[in-house]
Amino acid sequence: MAIHIRHADEAVLEAHEINVTPFIDVMLVLLVIFMVAAPLTTVNIPVDLPSSTETPAPRPDEPVFLTVKADHTLALGEDAVSSDQLVDALGKASKGNKEERIFLRADKTVDYGTLMDVMGQLRKAGFLKVALVTLQGQEAGEGP
Repeated sequence: MAIHIRHADEAVLEAHEINVTPFIDVMLVLLVIFMVAAPLTTVNIPVDLPSSTETPAPRPDEPVFLTVKADHTLALGEDAVSSDQLVDALGKASKGNKEERIFLRADKTVDYGTLMDVMGQLRKAGFLKVALVTLQGQEAGEGP
C-alpha cells in the first residue's frame, strides 16, 4: 500500500474544461417533461355529431346574382345597376318575391365595409335570404 505525500513544491493543477454532464442531464429531463406535457396541451373532446339525411337545396332555375365589382360598382346579373336603382331592379329580377335567395358575389379586393353596405341595402329592401358566393376548391389567397 502506497501513500502519496504531497510536497510543497507541487502545485495544484486547475481544470479549465467545463463539465457538460450536468447540462446534458438537465436538457434530457426537460426533453422528457416537454414530451409528456405537449400532448396534454391539445384539446381533444370526442363529439359524436349527428348525420343529416336532408338533401342539398336545389339550385334555382334562374338565380339572381348581385355582383360587387372591384371598383365598387354593382351588377345585377350581367347588367350594371346603381345603388339607387338596386331595390327596383331586384324587385324585377325576383318577380316581386322577397323570399327569393339573392346570390351575392364580390371581388376579393372589395373592402368589408362596402360589402356590408350592400347587404344592408338588401336587408332594407326586404331580401333577407342572401347567399355569399365563393370559388369552390381553392384555398384563401390562391388566384384563379
